Amino acid sequence: MEHWELKQMQSLPLEAKIIKTQQRIKEWYEHWDGNVYVSFSGGIDSTVLLHIVREMYPEVPAVFADTGLEYPKIREFVSTVDNVRWMQPKTPFTTVIKEQGFPVGSKKVSRAIRDLQNPTDANKNVRNLYLTGLNKKGETVKSFKLAKRWIKLIDGPYKFSEKCCDITKKEPFKRYEKETKRKPIAGTMADESGLRASQYLKTGCNSFNGKRQISNPLGFWTRQDVLQYILQYSVSYCEVYGYIIVDDNGNLDTSLEKRTGCMFCMFGVQLEKGENRFQRMKRTDPKIYDYCINQLGIGEVLDFIGVKYA
Repeated sequence: MEHWELKQMQSLPLEAKIIKTQQRIKEWYEHWDGNVYVSFSGGIDSTVLLHIVREMYPEVPAVFADTGLEYPKIREFVSTVDNVRWMQPKTPFTTVIKEQGFPVGSKKVSRAIRDLQNPTDANKNVRNLYLTGLNKKGETVKSFKLAKRWIKLIDGPYKFSEKCCDITKKEPFKRYEKETKRKPIAGTMADESGLRASQYLKTGCNSFNGKRQISNPLGFWTRQDVLQYILQYSVSYCEVYGYIIVDDNGNLDTSLEKRTGCMFCMFGVQLEKGENRFQRMKRTDPKIYDYCINQLGIGEVLDFIGVKYA
């Protein structure tokens, strides 16, 4: 798929997107003889996905990765949904940050810092790419060059890594798939990041032959579509998001949390304007804030990368 095709699909009206999504779900369900499941985080994207899937196939189970890092209200919401299998990771977050490192900036940034902190002959070329923006052919690839603000992390006192997501969130799903032979349906959307857009362009909604068979039937949706669907079909969602409102630009938004990944994750926090997730956590969940900032040492890391949290 080309970028223009994705843009064209993203510009479709919601009703057309719903029909296309239902077609992709049907293809996936029938291809695997109904032996599928929904990857359910309790967030608004996967809530909409689960609603669409169960309108078509009410018996399809959902799986929730109970990492211990979710917002308390997310866990409360998930507990109200029927036929959800809770899966715990084998390795706790405390062990992950100790052995692998803290997640900062983005997955791409943390991956770059991890490689640069652990130089080998095998990663020599990619390390040069992160530092200079030049690949092994001498060609400029600006998107891979590490921004100046992150350079100091290389020789800093902390380890950094993007591995936490693989270890605490993806591993439980893969274990479930191995146990049940069910194939996943996830709510990942291309508009969430450049990396996800790139992945979607390679596979489209249904990846039957990729390294991992997975369906992303909302891949061409946008956040606006998700919020519009919730309003239009009166879908119940987690109260951690607050109300759905119209912002100053005329777009739909949530009055409280915008994203509800792991509470302790620092990916993207440097981009948040106004009250960021940690400052909000201090107000809404002071006990978790204290554990996160003081006991896990995330406060020291935020100081190091220049992000306020008090």
